[in-house]
Amino acid sequence: MPSDFNKDKPWDTDDIEKWKVEPFTPSDNPAGPFTEESRFSTLFPKYREAYLKGSWKFITSALAKYGIGCELDLTEGSMTVFTTLKTYDPAAILNARDLIKLLARSVPAPQAVKILEDDVSMDIIKIRNLVGNKERFVKRRQRILGPNGSTLKALELLTETYILVQGNTVATMGGYKGLKTARRIIEDTMANIHPIYAIKELMIKKELEKDPELKDQSWDRFLPNFKKRTMSKRRMPHKVTDKSKKVYTPFPPPQEKSKIDLQIESGEYFLGKQAKERKTREDRETKMKEKMEAKRKERMSEYVPPAEDADSEKKKKKRKRDGEEKEKKKKKRKSDVEVNGSAD
Repeated sequence: MPSDFNKDKPWDTDDIEKWKVEPFTPSDNPAGPFTEESRFSTLFPKYREAYLKGSWKFITSALAKYGIGCELDLTEGSMTVFTTLKTYDPAAILNARDLIKLLARSVPAPQAVKILEDDVSMDIIKIRNLVGNKERFVKRRQRILGPNGSTLKALELLTETYILVQGNTVATMGGYKGLKTARRIIEDTMANIHPIYAIKELMIKKELEKDPELKDQSWDRFLPNFKKRTMSKRRMPHKVTDKSKKVYTPFPPPQEKSKIDLQIESGEYFLGKQAKERKTREDRETKMKEKMEAKRKERMSEYVPPAEDADSEKKKKKRKRDGEEKEKKKKKRKSDVEVNGSAD
């Protein structure tokens, strides 16, 4: 049976933007004001108090355009947004909730009020629980910023989002596609994958988007394939027990003696409190004396003369003997000369 819906639609022309989101106006809400009040609150840190107090007038005027009311409680340290009788957009209160979340995360007010627009969304990424070690966490968080904030600026340009690294969280603002990419890069960075790889991949994709011929083709041949060069080495135990030499016995090993059993055998268990303290002190002094004696021997070992070799001693004796023989020959020659002279 032919479908009744396959009919010509004269209003559906090529110049219509099907995916365009039209702005929500009061005429789109014929039901009038809401019957119930919606209210959202969030706390902010103490150091944000002075800034919020100074910029609250600007925030109030931005929310008033959408019919949203707001309150700033400095004693409790909280911000509250709520609907009024002038509110016409149901999604405005959700955008206002995101606004106070961004303000609490140190996002500047002129940047934070952009969340009230329909095509802007936000995402707060918690990064502290992704890395256990504090020092490693600080180093990897610094990779997101880069030298003089260059890596952060490159990520903002390529993902078309606003990124703010503050404490244990990263606040991002922008379109849904850019937020998804930014979250993936930040989580990979905290997992020890440098963001420069993602930046290089995004730059190549930006260039490929300009070519209409590659629209329906796979881009895998153009994208870089980074391989991990260093293989993680398996941790080897310090002591490897050779189980092949052990003889199998069905009986369990003998139970090890507890600390109390050892004290009973040595007689320490039956000593009084003072005697135990005295014995502990004596053991400590004995160990200290042994260490001092070992250090004294180590120091005195530097002054011990090196042992001479047997060959060198033989050479010295030979030289001495040769010298004595030469002196005897000289004396004999002198005595011969004196005898001849007297005979003449």
